[in-house]
Amino acid sequence: MTTQPRFRDGLVASLPIVMGYFPIAFSFGVAATQLGFTAQEGFALSLLIYAGASQFMALVLLTSGAPLILSALTLIAMNLRHVLFGPTLMREAGTDASTRWAWIWAWGLTDEVFVQALGALSKGQRFSESYMFGLGSGAYASWLAGTACGTLIGGGMFEAMPAVAAGLGFMLPALLLALLLSIMSRRQVPVIAVAGCVTLGGTVLAGAATGILAGMLAGAVTGILRR
Repeated sequence: MTTQPRFRDGLVASLPIVMGYFPIAFSFGVAATQLGFTAQEGFALSLLIYAGASQFMALVLLTSGAPLILSALTLIAMNLRHVLFGPTLMREAGTDASTRWAWIWAWGLTDEVFVQALGALSKGQRFSESYMFGLGSGAYASWLAGTACGTLIGGGMFEAMPAVAAGLGFMLPALLLALLLSIMSRRQVPVIAVAGCVTLGGTVLAGAATGILAGMLAGAVTGILRR
């Protein structure tokens, strides 16, 4: 692509993420009200944390009586991978890519937004901060709208539909997997396999936060060794 993609192009590219985020955020809003949070508190968690699965973990930690410092450290460990998103994306974008407004659009670099942006670059699209704003804004707005609807409807909606609740819980990893598969090459298979195995083993042995962190580090090391 010879011209820089615009904000509107980013919004259009965010549509698959929007369709995946809304029902998951909706289920988060419902879960928050089920656990005793007010609609305002549930919405604030999405507004300020905006971290998908970590928000569900936050609900569990906050309602289980876990110490605040332990809760904070657990959520930080679960999201340390986000530190690598920006540098990885800018490496693919090239040295001429603008980062003037990165301190704003980087807020929207969730797993799915990062993969979508990386996939666009791998297909020859030029990097554009306007595109990143559009991509991130669409995803963020969808997450907030879904949470608001879920908190307003209340916690009793899924009591008679456990299968629907279980399916919504699976949508977020399914969406990320679909985006990853769309840009995956054969060369990346060993890296993904190592990261997946270490994540699974770490989760079983030491918990989700440790498993995610160990898998992230194992995948990064494997990728460096294979370069």
